[in-house]
Amino acid sequence: MHKVVIVDDEPLILEGITQLVDWEAEGTVLVGQARNGAEAFDIIVREQPDIVITDIRMPRMDGLQLAAKVADTFPRIAMIMLSGFSDFDYAQTAMRHGVKHYLLKPCNEIKITEALREAAAELKRADLKEQFVRSVREELAKVLPHVKEQVLKEFLTNKTYGNQDWEYYRRLFDLRLDNKRVRLVLFQLEPSEVEFEHVFAVQNIAKELLPKPVLSTTVGEHALIVVEESGDLPSLEERIFQVRRTFRDYYKIDLTIALSDPGEMAEARQLYKQTRECLKHRFYLAEGSLITGRDIADAHGSGGKEFVFDSEDLLLQIKTGRWSDAASAIDRYFEQLGELRLDIQQAKSYVIELYMAMIRLEDSSGHKPYMEKLLELIDLDTLQAIRALFKPLAEKIANRQYERRRKTYSAVVSKAIRIVEEQLGNSELSLNWVAQRMLYLNPDYLGKLFKRETGEKFSNYVLRRRITQAIDWLRDNEDMKIVQLAERLGYGDYPQYFSQVFKKYTGCTPTDYIKVMPINAGKPQ
Repeated sequence: MHKVVIVDDEPLILEGITQLVDWEAEGTVLVGQARNGAEAFDIIVREQPDIVITDIRMPRMDGLQLAAKVADTFPRIAMIMLSGFSDFDYAQTAMRHGVKHYLLKPCNEIKITEALREAAAELKRADLKEQFVRSVREELAKVLPHVKEQVLKEFLTNKTYGNQDWEYYRRLFDLRLDNKRVRLVLFQLEPSEVEFEHVFAVQNIAKELLPKPVLSTTVGEHALIVVEESGDLPSLEERIFQVRRTFRDYYKIDLTIALSDPGEMAEARQLYKQTRECLKHRFYLAEGSLITGRDIADAHGSGGKEFVFDSEDLLLQIKTGRWSDAASAIDRYFEQLGELRLDIQQAKSYVIELYMAMIRLEDSSGHKPYMEKLLELIDLDTLQAIRALFKPLAEKIANRQYERRRKTYSAVVSKAIRIVEEQLGNSELSLNWVAQRMLYLNPDYLGKLFKRETGEKFSNYVLRRRITQAIDWLRDNEDMKIVQLAERLGYGDYPQYFSQVFKKYTGCTPTDYIKVMPINAGKPQ
């Protein structure tokens, strides 16, 4: 029902209109009567009517003044103006204030009823229009975030979009980025084979936690956030790690994140390419890293570099079962390969080449399980994961080689090894001493035989066993003096020399070794 207020300073006219019109039949209800504009306006403020029927000539505030005030304050109200004057100036003034219905007195209930119907119909049309506009706006509000996401995705990945296109969308979405720089934050889930809802979860968490997010989207299995550059990089990086921690706590899935350098939004495609390049280097920097332009700066132009490493020595250590030495060499191998930052496929080719050389140390009948692991190794996408797979397999081969060699040593070499174990504390222990005094053999013959069967020189074997024994004693008794160690291992008169030998072999002196005692350090075999 439309609410109506009548205004006229003549009581008879006021009462006549009230009584003559069938308000309910016209879908209206009379909510107020007033004798002048001032009194009417108070009723209008209180009742909020839809239609006002008013005379023009009234004391205090006439109809035209009332129409002007209503137009300013309640523009939706429909005004029906009654007047005993046919002067066109009144009609013009009324129309300027939005009055569409102007009736000359005397007028009967039929004309007033027709004016009411027309005013009600106009109000209904206005209501429908307003409802339509409101629904359109509501729908637009729902889809606008998706439209923004799609526009950003197209702008980043479609080369046909240029600066003019971005300027158009900037105005369309009212993005206030004038003279402001941005950074792109690209999130990759680890592992990447996850539900797509997880990508949206990352996007939503990042929009909540990152400072000044401008736009966001998903590109394939990545979530991407554009943030306004604030100049406070440490704070931004901390917020990024907060996103990672929050997501990991909820979903038990890690994130690798790439952060671009700052730049103009018009340069977003180049910034996006930089973040994609950063993610490629997760192969070297491992999963769960935050990778920036600084991390890949030294990697550019490395394609022509070659990887140089003495793999023959490493293979010899595995072949002779010296796992401690081999493990250290493998760690150096992967560290040097990682520092070089080669093309990923090139880096994998070096690892595959070493892997194939290593499994050839085994009998061909045992190659099948290692070849199956090779397929798994090729599919791995970080150097850290490759090393984690490679190292246990190398240890297995080294231990098998050690056991095989231990069982196949000749009686002479086996006896020489037993003598070494028994005489580690003998300062005279040497190839000549064992050959001439204990085995009554030619030293040169014993040395060649020992090297052929064990894979290392006799003197190196003695040195390795002494250092291994020293490490065992240090682990059992951290308070053992260097002088005691030297004496027990045949260096009684030369503790300083023993310390130098220990450092050459392990990289630190016995004293320093005690301070940084490795928890899981391997032992030389």
